[in-house]
Amino acid sequence: MRLRHLLLLAVATPLFAQQQEPWRIVRPPQSSLVLARDGSLIGEIGREWRTSISIATLPAHVPQAFVAVEDRRFYQHDGVDMVGIASAIKDNLLGGSRGASTITQQLVGNMHPDIIDRTDRSISRKLREQSAAREMEKHYTKAQILEAYLNQISFGRGWFGIEAAARHYFNKPAAQLSIAEAASLAALPKGPAIYDPVRYPARNKNRRDAIIGLMAEQGFITAEQARAARSEPLRVDPDLGMSVAAPYFVDLVRGRAERAGIPVGEGGYRIVTTLDPALQRAATRALEEGIAAIEARPGYPHQTLARRAKGSTDYLQGAVVAIDPATGDVRALVGGRNYQESPFNRAVNGVRQPGSAFKPIVYARALMDSLPANTILVDEPVELVVGTQVYRPGNADGEFLGPLTMRDALAKSRNPVAVRLWERLGADSVIALAHRMGLQAPIAPFPSSAIGASAVRPIDLVAAYTAFANLGAAVEPRVIARVDDPAGRPIYATGPQRHAAAMDSAVAFVSLGMMREAVDAGTATAVRRYLGPQVPVAGKTGTTNDNTDVWFVGMTPSIVAGVWLGFDRPKTITPGAGGGSFAAPIFGQMLAGWIGLVGDDWTPPASIISAELDRATGALAEAETPVERRYLEYFVPGTEPAALRLDARRLFRAGPIVGH
Repeated sequence: MRLRHLLLLAVATPLFAQQQEPWRIVRPPQSSLVLARDGSLIGEIGREWRTSISIATLPAHVPQAFVAVEDRRFYQHDGVDMVGIASAIKDNLLGGSRGASTITQQLVGNMHPDIIDRTDRSISRKLREQSAAREMEKHYTKAQILEAYLNQISFGRGWFGIEAAARHYFNKPAAQLSIAEAASLAALPKGPAIYDPVRYPARNKNRRDAIIGLMAEQGFITAEQARAARSEPLRVDPDLGMSVAAPYFVDLVRGRAERAGIPVGEGGYRIVTTLDPALQRAATRALEEGIAAIEARPGYPHQTLARRAKGSTDYLQGAVVAIDPATGDVRALVGGRNYQESPFNRAVNGVRQPGSAFKPIVYARALMDSLPANTILVDEPVELVVGTQVYRPGNADGEFLGPLTMRDALAKSRNPVAVRLWERLGADSVIALAHRMGLQAPIAPFPSSAIGASAVRPIDLVAAYTAFANLGAAVEPRVIARVDDPAGRPIYATGPQRHAAAMDSAVAFVSLGMMREAVDAGTATAVRRYLGPQVPVAGKTGTTNDNTDVWFVGMTPSIVAGVWLGFDRPKTITPGAGGGSFAAPIFGQMLAGWIGLVGDDWTPPASIISAELDRATGALAEAETPVERRYLEYFVPGTEPAALRLDARRLFRAGPIVGH
């Protein structure tokens, strides 16, 4: 039957008399390139990842490799290789099997699959394909056909065309491919999954070397060039042509671009983003290693990523967002642990309770209400009637510490103190401040919101903290810096968008000081295992009821970042899990691995007032106050101790914050 099939094809006359025109060369779908802030590739957007190029830009050995293995008589036939068909008939008679499709026939089928389905093994399909191939050869030159073929074919992994294949397998443009690399790619059209050089390097190299032999046999390269090419090791780019993996970020970029009316899915656009590859790499590694360490703890009660049931995503998840407070540029974003299994972006679309990570907003509102950081507050049981229920907030350690300064209450994350402040300040005033800082989620006017019971998105909470880092005004997160259209013309650009000041600069500065206390002597001291005292760091931990969500949101003068951990279906991570022990170390490791971290400190506002206090009493230090109890406190003008107002000799302008 196969012999009769081939004979019919050999003598077939052109049958092309349809209204459809499968011989036409059409421009295949392109992809839009997504670039990091340094211009390196971090992803592509499009149904098929492809960037078409001119054959004139390629060294001769690139197309020759494909001709050698796919269609050695390409330059002699009229679209159908009669000699090849005869050889195929002979092989079939002898019990072998060989295809006889030319490059032109392959192009016809690949470019017009809706008209000529190459999976259809019928004689009629073969006849239509041959007819269309002959017609294509009448209308186009061999160079045009070969160029279209190289830009059309699949190289596996969703990569189409020679440029995308060179970019992702070898991290170079096709114009720079060596003979060996060209032969490696020429091995793929026969079976992209079978000869994948990443998964099956030995298999690919064997076929590559055979193709190099064909190139020499057909006179495309010399014997010496063939020997040199065969000796070249097969080196596939370990990062598959991208400077860093950032699939969740690329998804966000696509959404923002399409929301701006740019059809990036149609391909051909260049999108320059705000991502910092070094910080993204550090964030991804810190999250992976941090959660893996949690899962490796003795007695960890849940399924792990490494030992999950097939198809299950019910393992501990995490998210990281890092924002440049000066511009709002999102420098790093990780939305989960495994994008292929779960592309849901938890950093952007997840809505979870922030726990005590919300408290700095309450304390900032207290500072605005003329309560200085040395105000003595009481950590003791409190009962509040909310509707028909009695609300009794406790502390994670089950204890109450009694009188302590507002600074220590925040650093040690005492829940009753935050709730009492909420009641004293009024829910509306705290909620209004949160919204001015950029939090978009609704915040319930209940006292439990003081300790983070109202859910927020991680990216919004991190952006709200930029108001502290900027000494008053938050910035809007930005992921796209510029978009160029397929012709290379810039069509879209955005600059930093800063909100109106949410608080006075002195309030923000004193808030920073209290959050520095949390890092240096409070619930987030784990950060200091990674970042030495020379790096100014402020931040706040967060842990929700039953230890279901843990957070750390922290900042240096150059970056504001947040880490969240939890399950998609909330449940206790482990008894005793906390933001300080689980999330804060990930923040610290991330910044320790980032070369962009700078040691400059925040500059205090000119209006700020400082004085040396007694940590035990919150009062001004006296001559007999022990050195270990002395610390430098900062005051919003008008809230400094009365003695400072009476004794001008003890009032002075402060320099940068010093360690506490």
